[in-house]
Amino acid sequence: MIVQKFWSAFMAQINKVANIFWEADPIAQMQYEYDRAVEQLKEGRLGLEQYRGLVERVSRQVSANQSHVKKLEAETKAYLKAGDRATAAKFALELQKANAELAANNQQLQLHETAYGNNLKKIQHANEKLIGLREKIQKYDAELKMSTAEAEIAKLAESFHMNLTTDFGQIESVIQQKIDQNRGKVRVAADLSSEGIAEIQAEERMQSVLAEEALTNFEVELGLKSPETTPVTSTTKDLGPAQEKTVEKQTN
Repeated sequence: MIVQKFWSAFMAQINKVANIFWEADPIAQMQYEYDRAVEQLKEGRLGLEQYRGLVERVSRQVSANQSHVKKLEAETKAYLKAGDRATAAKFALELQKANAELAANNQQLQLHETAYGNNLKKIQHANEKLIGLREKIQKYDAELKMSTAEAEIAKLAESFHMNLTTDFGQIESVIQQKIDQNRGKVRVAADLSSEGIAEIQAEERMQSVLAEEALTNFEVELGLKSPETTPVTSTTKDLGPAQEKTVEKQTN
């Protein structure tokens, strides 16, 4: 009783381990069963080929019996026509035995042909089943991979839910802070770069006025213009006081 319990417990554990391997990769298990069935079908086909060889031998024997019967019939008829009844009787007896052998072999041939046909149908049916099983394995393999991918995609989509409580949400918050800091640096640099623009623009206007006055003085020296018709201070109205003093010093 105790030994039986131990044996039952041991077999239960073996069955548990077998189920683990069975469920780990069902496609591989189906492929294993398919390959084993293919091997069995190959063995069955080899046996069918050997059996067909037996059928061919019996068929050849029947053909030989038929030829022998025809020969004996012809010889028996020939001796009868010749009036040799004793010899004809011997051939007639031989013909009777040949007919009996032909009938027996013919019966064996029919049995063998029927058995061969039945086994052929079984193997053909098994082959069709194997083709269907192979297609089913391919289908299940594709569906299993697709369903696994869909499950992973669903899991990934769930993990990509941008909530501040998730890791991705926290990462996104940090990225946004860095973007804001970088934009702040750009704005500060832009604001600082606008300082001194007014002074630069005033300096450029002053240089333009001085250049115009230099050109005018050159025209007066060449006699292209007279001093009386040349305005001197009209172009300095737009300059500030500091620039006007600078202009006066340069003109003196």
